Amino acid sequence: MREATDVFGEWAEIGKDKGMAEGHRVSVDEMIKFSLDERLHIGKNFSFLDLGCGNGWVVRNVTKNSLCSRAVGIDGAKQMIAKAESSGGDAKYILADINSFNSDEKYDLIHSMEVLYYLKDPSIIVQKISESWLNEGGRFIAGIDLYYENTDSHSWQEKVGTPMLMLKESEWVKIFKMAGLREVESWRSNVNGEWPGTLVLTGKK
Repeated sequence: MREATDVFGEWAEIGKDKGMAEGHRVSVDEMIKFSLDERLHIGKNFSFLDLGCGNGWVVRNVTKNSLCSRAVGIDGAKQMIAKAESSGGDAKYILADINSFNSDEKYDLIHSMEVLYYLKDPSIIVQKISESWLNEGGRFIAGIDLYYENTDSHSWQEKVGTPMLMLKESEWVKIFKMAGLREVESWRSNVNGEWPGTLVLTGKK
C-alpha cells in the first residue's frame, strides 16, 4: 500500500486531477451551493478552507463569491499544490500533511471532498475542526464516495493501492456528533441509476 499523497501526486503529473474535478463537480456544486446560500442569508463576509484541495478548483470557484474575504486550500501532494498555485487567483495554498496539520487560523466555512477516509484517524481531524479551526457558527461540510452502503466502493482500496477507511453512514454521523458539531445532518448527492451518490455530512460549531 502506498501513501495517498503519492498516488494523487502522480495523478496530478499525468493530468488525472482534471478528471477527478469533473467527476466530483455535481456533488461539490451542491455542497458549495448549500453552504454559500447559508452565508448569503447571514450576510457577512466569510473565510473558506478547502481540506484536500487538489488542484485548487473549488477554492478558485469560491473566491468568485462577493462575500468571500479569504480562501485557503491545503493538500499533502506537492504536485497538486504546484498546479493550484500555477492557476493564479488570490487564494492561498498550503502544502502539509493533513493528519498532523494544526491551523493557526479559523474559518467560517470548511469543505472537503473525497478526503476523510484517506486520513489515519478522521475523528481526530473532525475534532480539531470543531474545536480549533471553525469560527463560532461556522460550518464544516464533507463529501465522500467510499462508504459501506456504496458497494461499488468496496474494491477501491485494492484498485488504487492506498489505505481507505470503510465506515457506515451512521458511523460518520457519530464522528461528527462526537466532535461536538451541532445540527449534524447527512444526505446523498448526485444519485444516478445504480450509483448511490456521494455521502454528504455537515455540521456547525
